[in-house]
Amino acid sequence: MAGVDLASAEPGLLAWLAQGYHGEMDYMQRHGLKRARPAELVPGTLSVITARMDYLPSRTPEGWQALEFDRLNRPATGTVSLYARGRDYHKVMRRRLQQLGEKVAAHLGPLGHRAFTDSAPVLEAELATRSGQGWRGKHTLVLSREAGSLFFLGEIYVDMALQTTAPVDAHCGSCNACIAACPTQAIVAPYQLDARRCISYLTIEHPGPIAPELRPLMGNRIYGCDDCQLACPWNKFAQVSRLADFDERTGLNGQALAALLDWTEDEFLARTEGSPIRRIGHARWLRNVAVAAGNALAAGQGGTKLRDALHRCLSHESALVQEHVSWALAQGDGQVSGVIVPTPTSPPHPKMGS
Repeated sequence: MAGVDLASAEPGLLAWLAQGYHGEMDYMQRHGLKRARPAELVPGTLSVITARMDYLPSRTPEGWQALEFDRLNRPATGTVSLYARGRDYHKVMRRRLQQLGEKVAAHLGPLGHRAFTDSAPVLEAELATRSGQGWRGKHTLVLSREAGSLFFLGEIYVDMALQTTAPVDAHCGSCNACIAACPTQAIVAPYQLDARRCISYLTIEHPGPIAPELRPLMGNRIYGCDDCQLACPWNKFAQVSRLADFDERTGLNGQALAALLDWTEDEFLARTEGSPIRRIGHARWLRNVAVAAGNALAAGQGGTKLRDALHRCLSHESALVQEHVSWALAQGDGQVSGVIVPTPTSPPHPKMGS
């Protein structure tokens, strides 16, 4: 449970926006300080109930962090972020938060409430840390001693003053594993993320061309990036989800890039129905896959099948797709220079701070 006075978080939010670290997420600038003022978003709000929902797929094996790092050593296949391998969490969590709000109202009496999960101008991580869900890690995500960072956050704004929950102490210590693991150095300092360099931002939120100097650093990551979480020692405590919604779908992660490039728009929509991936649209999906394909060709992987699939995409109606496909083919021909940064084969094991 968190209060609604987030005034101390406002300077940090304004500084982050002033640096332009939000990239082309214009809504961050547009909503401004409303994020730090719950009572302006929902008039009458006096308290915020926070919740977390674990999303690690139920069939996740032991040693999953090393296995996920190993996926990055298969250049001709695409890697999708763990959170996006199942059902779109927005619908799942919002429904459960609404049910929770109704149960709270039934217990306490008449209660105005409204649920959010990554769907409104809400300082989710700030509210989560203030209410004891965990502490802010150096990668800016919320960390829990019991669950690592592989969970979604949600909030219920209520019009009743409820007793707040005490925050917990931070336990990152001197560990900088997340910072060292970031392929694009998007974590510019502890607790500071430049979204413009973040692979999750580039493959999901960014609508236009990906900067050529960043493309070789993206490897085979085609939707999101988990590297900072894979490297975090606390994620050995990550909890598997009890919901079938987050079980891994077949046909999305670890698929041959050549096959993904051949998806028509109708096939993309069918295969990503109910998935968070669908929101980026077919053109951006092909853009992402093309970047991964270029990196595979530069590494001498993919062969004729991948080249042929790229050539078939050259006639795509989207100029965005055409440009990235041309770049990818040039990587294989050695026409565009770029530095390929090796991907670690296993997560680092720094001494965990306390």
